Amino acid sequence: MKLTFLGAAHEVTGSCHMLEACGKIMLVDYGMEQGPDYYKNREIPVAAADIDYVFLTHAHIDHSGLLPLLYKQGFRGVIFSTKATKDLCEVMLRDSAHIQMFEAEWRNRKARRSGGEEYVPLYDMAAADGAIKLFCGCAYGERLKVADGISIRFTDVGHLLGSSCIEIWLTEGSEERKVVFSGDIGNHNQPILKEPNTVGDADYVVMESTYGDRSHGERPDYVEALTAILQDTFDRGGNVVIPSFAVGRTQEMLYFLREIKEKRLVKGHEGFQVYVDSPLAVQATTIFNKNMYECFDEETLALVKKGINPISFPGLNLSITSDESKAINFDDEPKVILSASGMCEAGRIRHHLKHNLWREDSTVLFVGYQAVGTLGRALVEGAAAVKLFGEEIEIRAKICKLAGISGHADKEGLISWLQGFQKKPKRVFVVHGEDAVCDHFVECLETEYGYDARAPYSGGCYDLITNTHLEVGNMVRIEKDKKLAKPASTVYDRLVEVGKRLMRLIEKSRGWTNKDLAKLADQLQALCEKWEK
Repeated sequence: MKLTFLGAAHEVTGSCHMLEACGKIMLVDYGMEQGPDYYKNREIPVAAADIDYVFLTHAHIDHSGLLPLLYKQGFRGVIFSTKATKDLCEVMLRDSAHIQMFEAEWRNRKARRSGGEEYVPLYDMAAADGAIKLFCGCAYGERLKVADGISIRFTDVGHLLGSSCIEIWLTEGSEERKVVFSGDIGNHNQPILKEPNTVGDADYVVMESTYGDRSHGERPDYVEALTAILQDTFDRGGNVVIPSFAVGRTQEMLYFLREIKEKRLVKGHEGFQVYVDSPLAVQATTIFNKNMYECFDEETLALVKKGINPISFPGLNLSITSDESKAINFDDEPKVILSASGMCEAGRIRHHLKHNLWREDSTVLFVGYQAVGTLGRALVEGAAAVKLFGEEIEIRAKICKLAGISGHADKEGLISWLQGFQKKPKRVFVVHGEDAVCDHFVECLETEYGYDARAPYSGGCYDLITNTHLEVGNMVRIEKDKKLAKPASTVYDRLVEVGKRLMRLIEKSRGWTNKDLAKLADQLQALCEKWEK
């Protein structure tokens, strides 16, 4: 039994871990990196076609975003997730594919003008649709036999609709091990979703550490704090622009805004308009409503039972088309604009920032984690100017952060979740945190709480039977001047990828009938002769 760490090792995004046991190869998450890369991630050391299963903790793109690429590379196994995660991935992976294709089209227009090489998207809509068809939606709390010697169970951890930690039981002969992957652990006392649940036992725990070095402090009164920001900005005649993750954070903000409008808390602006400018957020909100009885907390369900939609209200405007999005910035009335992406790296939010960052009367309000190297992080840390669409924008707007609001547990919340195990696991692997945060949290767990903890690097490999370290992984940081460089995918890269897949097919053909072998050989021979002319 082997566990290999591939992504989100001493980094926050790009989660990916590989298990090898019972003759099967399994991935836990396969997410996209967002923001700069500080450690080069080790490639998955096996062919995509050889992977049997993917166990997905939740739908956020830094955990699910490369599943279409895996499909494109030949994966045809089963993707196990909760039912709500399956629903969300149906829209989120298609949205990600749309972004990939849009970026490729934009780059290729520039390349044609400059004579540059064609850029191929990481994946397209066909790959996203293919991956979506492989999903198997599971209920919370049910132990499911996946294969001989392999069982799994999803437990709600309150981070996102459908989010879960995953318990995996592995049995080889007389040896049995249980590994628990925390996924992203939710914050306590947040609106809409249930509190994070704990798990009883495990031999090994792989857990996130996003806020492993800090506390969120006392839970603020979000409605009061948001009301004060709205009142101040509207009195100045400006807009409140909220970069918000389309799935999760947008719905939480709508929950607060509904209460503010219902109680008429913003004096003199009681009829203010709210624009959700994200087709993905609109689709996600529908999915939230669909899964309310399994995922909503008691307080939110009480509203539903009274006939109140907790995330809808008069004055809520849903912008779907690009024309509807553009029209928002031609309306002079003070308003709230909720738009993705939450870290300001892509999407419609960048247009709204371009129209509002230079305005002294407007406010940009951050309501979620901003990864190092992202535009959102630069704004939060006080940048004087930023470049958007090739134009330098001086920042005159008020930049605010809604303290305490986070989908991630803080240090105390992480430790509380870990202490939910009835006895200490053999080892705790700390992942999904910034470099220094991972090391800090490991030291805390070891010195203050007596856990055997490690923060593995990408490529790090462990034997789960002997509890020994097989490979250290990549501990060398990427040079500073190369951090932002992202390798371009080219048509030639695509051809090489197909060639590798063909070789794997040939290797697997041993044992086919002579008739089938001859047919394949003739087809390949004809193809070679065609292109050698």
